[in-house]
Amino acid sequence: MADQTHVLFVEDDDVIREATQLALERDGFVVTAMPDGLSGLEAFRADRPDIALLDVMVPGLDGVSLCRRIRDESTVPVIMLSARADSIDVVLGLEAGADDYVTKPFDGAVLVARIRAVLRRFGHAGGPDRGETDSSATGGVLVFGDLEIDTEGMEVRRAGQPVALTPTEMRLLLEFSSAPGTVLSRDKLLERVWDYGWGGDTRVVDVHVQRLRTKIGQDRIETVRGFGYKLKA
Repeated sequence: MADQTHVLFVEDDDVIREATQLALERDGFVVTAMPDGLSGLEAFRADRPDIALLDVMVPGLDGVSLCRRIRDESTVPVIMLSARADSIDVVLGLEAGADDYVTKPFDGAVLVARIRAVLRRFGHAGGPDRGETDSSATGGVLVFGDLEIDTEGMEVRRAGQPVALTPTEMRLLLEFSSAPGTVLSRDKLLERVWDYGWGGDTRVVDVHVQRLRTKIGQDRIETVRGFGYKLKA
């Protein structure tokens, strides 16, 4: 069916790849499963899937490098899969542009829930309703110093130059800009941006904040130690 979600799944373990593909297909997803990074990149370019699931340790082109290649070409959501909850694996994947990660072994229902949570975020990139702010605003444009956020056109400019954000980064920025000067905890950001109704790994937030800072200015988002982050008004 035309409205089915197309998943690219890159995993070198035959048993995990086949079992996960069957589980996802039973839940209504269309799945292209590849055993290595190079074939995964080819499939991505040929099929343009709706979401990519990438194992970190795959031959040819590892999952982190594949994620970087995908991110160079697209803002399609990416979930990294890792056999370890190792900090290096997690951070490298997120820094490469991944939107989330899942640790193996994983329950099929949990993986499906995480996929759907990511897709919901990407399908509603406009974020929450905006209230009044302390920023200067013209129409749907919020202005914070040299930073301009068009909340209707989903565009960001810094010093007049366009800033390319992924949908997750855009949602994060919209959360901050909806309440400038207000401290937002990591747990609150996980709930609002990542759609986690349960506890999540706050490293996801920290890495995305750092990625956002490199694009909009390191001093634009302030760390409030022990509490969270806030956008400087």
